[in-house]
Amino acid sequence: MADPHSLRAEHVTIRFGGLTAVSDFNLVLQKNELVGLIGPNGAGKTTCFNMLTGVYRPSTGRIVVDGQPFRGQPHDICRRGVVRTFQNIRLFKDLTVLDNVKAAFHQRARVSLLDVVLQTRRARDEEQRQEHDAAALLERVNLLAKAGMLARNLPYGDQRRLEIARALATRPNFLLLDEPAAGMNGMETQALLGLIRHIRDDFGVGILLIEHHMQLIMGISERIMVLDHGETIAEGTPHDIQRNIRVIEAYLGDEYAREHAPPAGAAP
Repeated sequence: MADPHSLRAEHVTIRFGGLTAVSDFNLVLQKNELVGLIGPNGAGKTTCFNMLTGVYRPSTGRIVVDGQPFRGQPHDICRRGVVRTFQNIRLFKDLTVLDNVKAAFHQRARVSLLDVVLQTRRARDEEQRQEHDAAALLERVNLLAKAGMLARNLPYGDQRRLEIARALATRPNFLLLDEPAAGMNGMETQALLGLIRHIRDDFGVGILLIEHHMQLIMGISERIMVLDHGETIAEGTPHDIQRNIRVIEAYLGDEYAREHAPPAGAAP
């Protein structure tokens, strides 16, 4: 029986014309779990994200959220607690940092359009609640001091953190992060690693993470899945993945293997 608190892909395959982009992909992501998804460019990682979030519909197989099959649109799966970020940052760049987060709360607004138009007491209370909650999220990602800035004026790493804060504003159960460390320097990447851990621990979400930054993915993931040409070629702990011959040949490379090889005489 399907776990009632999980995001699952069950034997998912997707074809575009005669091309099979992802073949027989299986995933179980539990709440409070942190899983990495890695592989070469073009391996099918983002395509998997697109299927898990309703952007693409699988040719065969199914996506299951909290025990219930899902075949809706992206906004439907967001309401069911699955949300993502993107490789290319998608912010309202001419809105303030605070207003970017407040905009995400409208997914779960407690007022009607009429309340907003008439500016009823209920609408004013909701606006105050959203502002308070948005400020709390910005504090969690160390952006509260920049709440009044336009999003376009934030440094790149701060824009990444703002995108994560917006995702958290939807109150997800499962958070899918697509290359969150892309474009970050070493210090920013280390700070991001700590932030992702805190999000998992403090919000109780399951996190699926696509990332090419191996130090981050190996340092944070409890389990890693590896795709190559649309097929899952390995799954296991970071220790297992770093020593998997097929993964080394397809993705990590011999140089990475040498750098991370155990000391001579060490136990395997």
